Amino acid sequence: MGLSIAEVARLAANRTIELTTLGRHSGTASRIEIWWFHVDGRFIITGTPGKRDWYANVLANPRVVVHAAGGDVTGRATPISDTAFRRRVFTHPDVGWYRTQAELERLVATSPMIEISLD
Repeated sequence: MGLSIAEVARLAANRTIELTTLGRHSGTASRIEIWWFHVDGRFIITGTPGKRDWYANVLANPRVVVHAAGGDVTGRATPISDTAFRRRVFTHPDVGWYRTQAELERLVATSPMIEISLD
């Protein structure tokens, strides 16, 4: 079925969302506030280098719920390993804050990054 253009635009207009994942050990829903970005038509969540519970959770169970202004939507998280795309994300103007936290090459090589494919 897929989302309408208006629904995608509404979601893309939100920088801060809440993301619900299932705990990798407990199976309990865990909800966090996080930024996401709409880059090249893809919804991306990333972070600075280091371990993140949300990332470990989606590796164990990729089903997620995105809570954004105007409503919730379910989806599936997929880790992004493509170096060229990771570099595009970290050099996108909307993602500039991350470049103040670590060198670009370190961000590209070691930051957690997922794409959320919405149902």
